[in-house]
Amino acid sequence: MDLQEFTRSSAPVDESDGFQKENNRLLNISLDGTVMVKAGSMVAYTGDVTFTGKSSAEGGLTGFVKEAVSGEGTPIMEADGTGRLYIAEQSKKIQILDLDAEEALSVNGDDVLAFESSVEYEINTVSSLSGMAAGGLTNVYLSGPGEVAISTHGDPLVITPPVSTDPDATVAWSAHLSPSFEMNKRFEIGQTSGEAIQMEFTGSEGFVVVQPHEEGSVTQAQ
Repeated sequence: MDLQEFTRSSAPVDESDGFQKENNRLLNISLDGTVMVKAGSMVAYTGDVTFTGKSSAEGGLTGFVKEAVSGEGTPIMEADGTGRLYIAEQSKKIQILDLDAEEALSVNGDDVLAFESSVEYEINTVSSLSGMAAGGLTNVYLSGPGEVAISTHGDPLVITPPVSTDPDATVAWSAHLSPSFEMNKRFEIGQTSGEAIQMEFTGSEGFVVVQPHEEGSVTQAQ
C-alpha cells in the first residue's frame, strides 16, 4: 500500500471514552484523571500524562508484589492526566471486562494489564501452592465497579466448574471460587509428564479463564 493509505488505515480510533481495543493487542485508554496500568506497558500517549511507579506493597495495596518464595514482582504504575494512553504487553491479546458494583474477579498478577481507579484491588498469595512449588502464585482480587483489562497469550477459553487446570495456563477465575491444588499421584521416573500440579475448581457456578500457553512460573520452578 502507498504511504497515505498506510497512515490512514493504521491511524488510532479516538472516538470513545474508557477502555477500547485499538486492535487485539493494543489497548487505547481515554484518560481524564487516573488509571492503573502495568509498569512498562506504555507504548505511546497524547496529551499531558505523568507516570508514577508503584513497585512496593506498602499496606498490601499499592502494588503487586509476590511473596518471598517466588522472588518475582509484578509492579504497576499510576498514569495521571488527560489524553490518550496506548498500552500493550509482549503482543499478548487484550480482553476488556466491565465489572459491576457487585462483581469481582481474581486474576493472575502477570495477566493484569490495566484497571480504572474506581476498581478496588488487593493482592492475594495462594499459600497452598507455595508449599508445593518454588514458584508460588500471586493473584490480584479486583472488585467493581469499573473496567479491567487483562492480557492473554492467544484466545482465552472460559470454562464452568468443575474443572482442573494447569496453574501456568490459568489466567483468572470468579472471585467466589477457591481453588485447591492436587499433586500428580503417579510417581514418575525419567521422562515426566510435566503435569505435577493441577488447580481444582469445584461447584457448578462461576467461571475459570485459561490460555493456550503456559507461563512457566509455577510448575516449571519445582
